[in-house]
Amino acid sequence: MAGVTIQCKIWLEKDGEIFFGRGRLELLQGIATYGSLAEAARHLGMSYRAAWGRLKTSESRLGRRLTRKVAAAGRGQRLVLTPLGQALVAEFLALEAQLAQFLVAYQQTLNHTLAL
Repeated sequence: MAGVTIQCKIWLEKDGEIFFGRGRLELLQGIATYGSLAEAARHLGMSYRAAWGRLKTSESRLGRRLTRKVAAAGRGQRLVLTPLGQALVAEFLALEAQLAQFLVAYQQTLNHTLAL
């Protein structure tokens, strides 16, 4: 018999409204990788409009930019993460990792308590 597993989704809110979670993390990671909101959206299987809306909603709720445009050699402009965008990605990944460790340990305790 399999033991109990604990599942958890996390997101960040400001003033009771979500501004960041796993989907927006993946969007920012895509922007960092591809230098383009359109490319990040394409790789995530979402429309440019949806990606743009999520990014702008996060920035609006934070009151700060998460991305900025910079000159790109030979091809106009490239989108990069601001220092805040980079820090948000790093901190959210750290939060997920720490939460995963806690959940594994607690799951073992719970299974032991339930004798599963």
